[in-house]
Amino acid sequence: MSITAERKTELIKEYETKPGDTGSPEVQVAILTERINNLTGHLQTHAKDHHSRRGLLQMVGLRRRLLDYVKRKDEARYRSLIERVGVRR
Repeated sequence: MSITAERKTELIKEYETKPGDTGSPEVQVAILTERINNLTGHLQTHAKDHHSRRGLLQMVGLRRRLLDYVKRKDEARYRSLIERVGVRR
């Protein structure tokens, strides 16, 4: 369900805006998207896992707020981010 340290490092390297960047919205959205995708697969096999479902909904809400922030600050950055991450909207 959670992502490995190696995968997280790969995501940070791919989405960082400058070297050593781990807190930018791009990196946070990429990591959240990876966790959401993993948890979605888990919930398809474990339909009655309501605790994980609540965590999934919280992550989706956080990702939505981060994307709204990026959209409010810079529209072009937002468009490139949702295209790179693969989030439909």
